[in-house]
Amino acid sequence: MRYELYYWPSIQGRGEFVRLALEDAGANYVDVARERGTAGMMAMMGGGTIATPPFAPPFLKAGKLVIGQTANILFYLGSRHGLAPKAEAGRLWLHQLQLTITDLVVEIHDTHHPLGPTLYYEDQRAPAKKRAAEFWAERVPKYLGYFETLLRQRKQAYINGRKVTYVDLSLFQIIAGLRYAFPKHMNAYEHSIPALVALHDRVAARPNIEAYLASDRRIPFNEDGIFRCYKALDA
Repeated sequence: MRYELYYWPSIQGRGEFVRLALEDAGANYVDVARERGTAGMMAMMGGGTIATPPFAPPFLKAGKLVIGQTANILFYLGSRHGLAPKAEAGRLWLHQLQLTITDLVVEIHDTHHPLGPTLYYEDQRAPAKKRAAEFWAERVPKYLGYFETLLRQRKQAYINGRKVTYVDLSLFQIIAGLRYAFPKHMNAYEHSIPALVALHDRVAARPNIEAYLASDRRIPFNEDGIFRCYKALDA
């Protein structure tokens, strides 16, 4: 099967979590908007061309299926490409972890857009600075501390044991993104999360991921995505 991934063509965003899973699995896929533009994606979201239209990208076309929401897409791909355990309990637990990562992604986004996405960052600088400070004081220790504890308790290479899962790939993206957006904060904080840092490095060294990161398929971080580097927020 050749998958079709629909997401904005100039940012990593939420679509990057799906790209990482497809790349690690060596799946055959096309990043549709990057190759054909966004017109088809917008038409599918409008509901006129398919019976089960998604609300927003990313969404994945797999044969006749159209699957929306990042965690839902990864739940689908995980069991089909060896990125999730076979047992139902294990698959559900990974899905639970991915939904927790989804919550974290929202909080990361809100560090630079605390008043909402309809305003530019420049229109909410002061609230953003306050939100970013709270994020690092309260939310980062809670979220990253949780995943750090899981990794330390298991004392294995990946979150679910010896085999990589899509959650490990997503945690890699979280660490990479925070390093880009908050280099000073991360430099000071990484000593508190050695297991997560080691996981990041382990994922980066996986052959398919290493090749992807070195390719032009990996869109560079920029100030239009979830992870944005504003010096005022990293003070």
